[in-house]
Amino acid sequence: MASSLTCTGVIWALLSLLCAAASCVGFFMPYWLLGTQMDKPVSFGTFRRCSYPVRDEERQATVMLEQCGRYASFHGIPSLEWRICTVVTGVGCGLLLLVALTALMGCCISDLISRTIGRVAGGIQFVGGLLIGSGCALYPLGWDSEEVQQTCNNSSNQFQLGSCQIGWAYYCTGAGAAAAMLLCTWLSCFAGKRQKQYPY
Repeated sequence: MASSLTCTGVIWALLSLLCAAASCVGFFMPYWLLGTQMDKPVSFGTFRRCSYPVRDEERQATVMLEQCGRYASFHGIPSLEWRICTVVTGVGCGLLLLVALTALMGCCISDLISRTIGRVAGGIQFVGGLLIGSGCALYPLGWDSEEVQQTCNNSSNQFQLGSCQIGWAYYCTGAGAAAAMLLCTWLSCFAGKRQKQYPY
């Protein structure tokens, strides 16, 4: 099978896929922030939430509905910071996924990835990782929203968790972005084969 990648390039392609998958899975999962409300576990992502209060008209009481879902609209996301975080992190994940899929195609198609294209792809990965990292840095600014405070015993604030804790999805997203920025960007410099010089 023809390949336009060096041995280092194959490692780069596989690592790129792994980083993109980690960031995308972490971004989609609503387990960035964990807490409790009405003795039920509650978790938040940037645009999704698990367990939320609803009004039970039969019992004339508020009960916790234990299921996960997206917010009904973009403006339904609890804070402006989380809306920005959703867009920035989503774009970053899209860039990482685009480069990872292109790198995988480079394993099967000759002359697809040259040294220059490999370096450009590495630059795109760096930007993608930077965007995701920015999203992760913005996320704690939304901890002062009413929804989060209700879940964290009204003791949370910007960069203060209160009784809540950071979930695995936040770490997964950040780790994928960090690996893409540091490892993948460096490996991409050696990923493409030198192109043959033709006399014409």
